[in-house]
Amino acid sequence: MIDDAELHAFVDGQLDPARRAAVEAWLVANPEAAARAADYAALNEQLRAHFEPVLAEAPPTRLRTKAAPLARPRPAWSWAMAASLAGVLVLGGALGGALGYGLRGAGPGETQLAIAPGTAAVPGFAERAVVAHTVFAPDQRRPVEVDGEHEEQLVRWLSKRLGAPMRAPQLQTLGYALEGGRLLPGGQGPVAQFMYRDSQGGRLTLYVSNEAQAGAAAAGGEFRYLEDGAVRSFYWVDGTFAYAITAGRDRADRRVLGDVAHEVYRQLTQPVAASAASS
Repeated sequence: MIDDAELHAFVDGQLDPARRAAVEAWLVANPEAAARAADYAALNEQLRAHFEPVLAEAPPTRLRTKAAPLARPRPAWSWAMAASLAGVLVLGGALGGALGYGLRGAGPGETQLAIAPGTAAVPGFAERAVVAHTVFAPDQRRPVEVDGEHEEQLVRWLSKRLGAPMRAPQLQTLGYALEGGRLLPGGQGPVAQFMYRDSQGGRLTLYVSNEAQAGAAAAGGEFRYLEDGAVRSFYWVDGTFAYAITAGRDRADRRVLGDVAHEVYRQLTQPVAASAASS
């Protein structure tokens, strides 16, 4: 069985010849997967066409020092490069900033957002969350791999792939219904993306990573905020998990997105049955 991460590696030309031949043979026998691979290749081309002009630009002098920590070596074009393009946006001066929001108790079972002073470098998982949202939220043909009508199947699958209990927060009281989700490659392992939709068709995404190093650049117990010209996001780290809630600026203002992040945090800190990851 060829999983989605290997399918991305195939599209990105990262497989050795023997494994590539095996995947090609499997795709011949699985036309639906072949169509999905074609979609991934098309997305690669769209990303390349959109961002290559930005790569050719020199960052403004005032941003070079700030952006330096994010300017790390990257491999040849691949999904890993696509997932790092939010870093390119930083270099191009599009990302506006990262404001800290502390999580502090407000009563039994409650939390409260509080602005914390200072700024922070944007960690890799938050960059990838922004790019994943930018790629899939506008997609009308295949925005998710498993739709919201099969929530139990989606959660069970993602829990198994990430090796930890997953859950899809319920956001109906805030006007968002679960549209579905998908598995994505992260910095060093699989990550989950849940997608929600409001009654006007606006989408927001929840990005979940359990990579041990995912939150190295973000203090635990704080919300951080970032935005560029089109997208805004709240991200935070809780234990070994890292999360990001992302939406288009034209779809959700910062207050609404903060309310969603607060509610997601509240639900995800409630106890969950450990059996989900082993189902």
